[in-house]
Amino acid sequence: MIKRGTYVIEGKGKNDKLGTGRRKTSVARVRVRPGSGKISVNNREFEEFFRTAQQRNAVLAPLLATEKRDVVDVVILVHGGGTTGQADACKLGIARALKEFDPEVEPKLREKSLLTRDAREVERKKYGFRKARRGTQFSKR
Repeated sequence: MIKRGTYVIEGKGKNDKLGTGRRKTSVARVRVRPGSGKISVNNREFEEFFRTAQQRNAVLAPLLATEKRDVVDVVILVHGGGTTGQADACKLGIARALKEFDPEVEPKLREKSLLTRDAREVERKKYGFRKARRGTQFSKR
């Protein structure tokens, strides 16, 4: 048992493969181990953490593309950002961990662009503007 802050990771971790995923300001640390297909996110059930079908599909995409859904257990610790960014960070982390777990699945993951990090970040706000580029409304009088 490994304790990370308030989260506890079960198991010794000898056969665990690790992957880190990032998206916007979210960071996901993923462990993939041989198992029966159980997915936990921050010590909660996968379906409980990600409520929408879009987010669930994003997280499951690497597992379905490699047909490893029922072969591995996935333990995810994710923080930062919103739910969409967290789901995409988990997707990248799972893909990277699966590549370490079974190097033969890398071509399948590359073909579906699951190993590519989405580099888009929020542009910073500039002074004198309301947002990054949105200025104040012009008033003639």
